[in-house]
Amino acid sequence: MSIAPAALFAAFAACALGGALAQPAPAPLAPLAHSALLAVDAAPAAGGLVLRVRRATDQTPVVVSDLAVVIDGKSEPATAQADGSWLVSRPAGMQDAGKPVEVTVGHDGIHEVLSGRLAPSAGASSAASPGAAAAGAASSSAARLISGSHKQFFWWILNIAVVLIAAIAISRRIS
Repeated sequence: MSIAPAALFAAFAACALGGALAQPAPAPLAPLAHSALLAVDAAPAAGGLVLRVRRATDQTPVVVSDLAVVIDGKSEPATAQADGSWLVSRPAGMQDAGKPVEVTVGHDGIHEVLSGRLAPSAGASSAASPGAAAAGAASSSAARLISGSHKQFFWWILNIAVVLIAAIAISRRIS
């Protein structure tokens, strides 16, 4: 009788560990733009684009009083995050790779305008040939089909199913 609770606990712990491991890792920040004083790094994130502003000389974070972002000629809202980064909200599936970006950063009583282009995603291939561009588009659309939140959702369903199967097996074994 004491083996059943231990087995259920082990199954539950395995499911919880599986769900924790299913969390998608954030994309690494890539350089977007820089000036003599500042550097702006960017990375795609769930729901938008993450920007981090740092000093160009010693790489330390900058206290930003305000930040304005223009992507491909359109002003986009940016909200400050608890970790000092900024989130620019973007619609799901928006193709921003290669678009021009202007970031106006207010810091230390001045405003700097930095401009650059968004880097292609890691899964994108070079557009040297039309076939390579089509292959890159197909792989990115397949990656978007199962996004990070959907992967986590499927992990939770799988984990619950495993626990239920284990509970049924154990209850039949005890009876």
